[in-house]
Amino acid sequence: MSFLEVRDLEVHFPIRGGFFNTIQDYVRAVDGVNFTIEEGKTYGLIGESGSGKTTIGKAIVGLENPTSGQILYNGQPVNKKSQRRRLNYNQDVQMIFQDVLSSLDPKKRVRDIIAEPIRNYDKLSTEEELNKIKELLDIVSMPDDALYKYPHEFSGGQRQRIGVARAMAVNPKLIVADEPVSALDLSVQAQVLNFMKEIQRDFNLSYLFISHDLGVVKHMCDYIYIMYRGRFVECGTKEDIYLNPLHIYTKKLMAAIPEINAQIRDELRIRRLEVEEEYRKLEHLYYDEQGKVYDLLPVTDTHFVAIKDEGGLNYVENHIA
Repeated sequence: MSFLEVRDLEVHFPIRGGFFNTIQDYVRAVDGVNFTIEEGKTYGLIGESGSGKTTIGKAIVGLENPTSGQILYNGQPVNKKSQRRRLNYNQDVQMIFQDVLSSLDPKKRVRDIIAEPIRNYDKLSTEEELNKIKELLDIVSMPDDALYKYPHEFSGGQRQRIGVARAMAVNPKLIVADEPVSALDLSVQAQVLNFMKEIQRDFNLSYLFISHDLGVVKHMCDYIYIMYRGRFVECGTKEDIYLNPLHIYTKKLMAAIPEINAQIRDELRIRRLEVEEEYRKLEHLYYDEQGKVYDLLPVTDTHFVAIKDEGGLNYVENHIA
């Protein structure tokens, strides 16, 4: 059952210039996207830097104001909620940031960092608050002595765990995770991702997982949205995306996945050349004359691709490997 719905979301940023610093144009960071989030599921937003994925995440948690469109929570527009209901939404939807060190106050000990959101939404005694913080540290496999340390005293993986504990402090239903492991070593990435999945199972959490790494997303996500130029170019289950990628941009991302195995690496190099050739011949099927991504068309009940028309979709399905 879906509890959060994004309808026709647009976020545009003005470009100013001239003698009077007037608005000359707009950057369409998000240019009309639609999706829903269900309980206990993980959704991936994938794309290069500047594709608009982080802007969507910030709009959902209230750090960016939509230019138009709606974000619905349990069927009600978020921007029209009463103050009390808005507070409930802010409690239910939390964010983990890419640069976790900059999001943790360096002058505060871990106890106060985790306590901050608790104090915003709960009235607990000092003892109750301390016990809850200890429980949160235990959930993310951090020792009690972390309570009285500062962020700089921890490794990157440990700081990310502290960020998760802070996000979990108010019992959220959805966590927006913006590149949560991109700065970590591969072995540490695996540890953090696995414990995030464990927490999800234990607490029936939903994740909106923002990343540029298709390998990480394949490990984490149930449903994937591929984003380019502020729009979705393809979306589907992870099986749809990995077994039957149809949009040229998705294919480029797939062919660019790093690979240690030399034989597979050579295969990917050949695949990249094939994708570039397809792009040169069939660019008009994927983007209009102004370079805008077309609207999504259904391939199956779960798989959608942005392409010119049904004829273009049929051609890509039948003629392009």
